[in-house]
Amino acid sequence: MGEFRRIDDRVSVAPQISVADVGAARDAGFVCIVNNRPDGEAPDEPQGAEIAAACAEAGLTYHAIPVAGGFSPEQAAALRDVIDGANGPVLAYCRSGTRSCFLWALSEALAGDDTDEIAAKASAAGYDVTPLLNQVGR
Repeated sequence: MGEFRRIDDRVSVAPQISVADVGAARDAGFVCIVNNRPDGEAPDEPQGAEIAAACAEAGLTYHAIPVAGGFSPEQAAALRDVIDGANGPVLAYCRSGTRSCFLWALSEALAGDDTDEIAAKASAAGYDVTPLLNQVGR
């Protein structure tokens, strides 16, 4: 099973999940899975359609917000919309969980949330988002 790292009550992040991890995510209370990994990034990764199908079967919502080569305000806003619109906790994943955590941090910072609090939440989950927050005017 994949490792789900809790950021706060609304969002957790994870390294690449498998189709089998979707059921574990549902059982852990997640209502939505967000894929931040572009299809084809690695030959052994499950493709988005496989995870989407497993989510549909498990009764979870699925969103793809692939991140490659940097983050955009539009991607951050899309993630924020997904989190705000979910009726429960959201699990976002990528190869290592770092992109998902960084995208979450950017979405929070662009929404005007306190950057020290964002950094503390990310740090508690094992991620250092200060380089990103410094770029967005921390």
